Amino acid sequence: ATTHPNWDMGAKITLDSATMMNKGLEVIEAHYLFGASYDDIDIVIHPQSIVHSMIETQDTSCIAQLGWADMRLPIVYSVSWPHRLKMPYKPLDLAQIGSLTFQKPDTEKYPCISLAYEAGRMGGTMTAVLNAANEAANEMFREDVGLGFLDIPTLIEGAMEGHRENGFKKEDVTLEDILSCDAWAREYVKEKTKNVVKKPVVL
Repeated sequence: ATTHPNWDMGAKITLDSATMMNKGLEVIEAHYLFGASYDDIDIVIHPQSIVHSMIETQDTSCIAQLGWADMRLPIVYSVSWPHRLKMPYKPLDLAQIGSLTFQKPDTEKYPCISLAYEAGRMGGTMTAVLNAANEAANEMFREDVGLGFLDIPTLIEGAMEGHRENGFKKEDVTLEDILSCDAWAREYVKEKTKNVVKKPVVL
């Protein structure tokens, strides 16, 4: 869960990639950055990690951004925007890659996707709880305190349910609200993790 076949992104984001929460968070980011409805944002599994984003225009044609799985590229662009700098990187060779494949994600296998969409659609303070609960569960899994991989989405879902029943705020959200919800979600995960019993893996 902490090793990615294509990317070298660090343990936290690599685990987010394994749970697919990284894509769920990117859906929320796309909603706020581009004003797109959640119904118009799709996640697609792409094993080669070459196509990083794709926009469908109203005439149904698509514009895609392609590149090697190299975090240096988005970092360089983030600091050079709106310019493109000449870099000494290996050019993308589609002939070398040979083929690009895509498939729909299995939301039962990756429940974090549905949780992210749910939190995004609820808006308000729920996205802060989603993110904080995920970060806390992610960290505890990596600390090997006995948390199972499938416990991660369970803890996140529990935090969201608890927040929905008590403390959820939809409108007029302040920075203090966000920080308070962030702290609450982290504490929720910490306390619930104490009750998790590490189950044996049957091979």
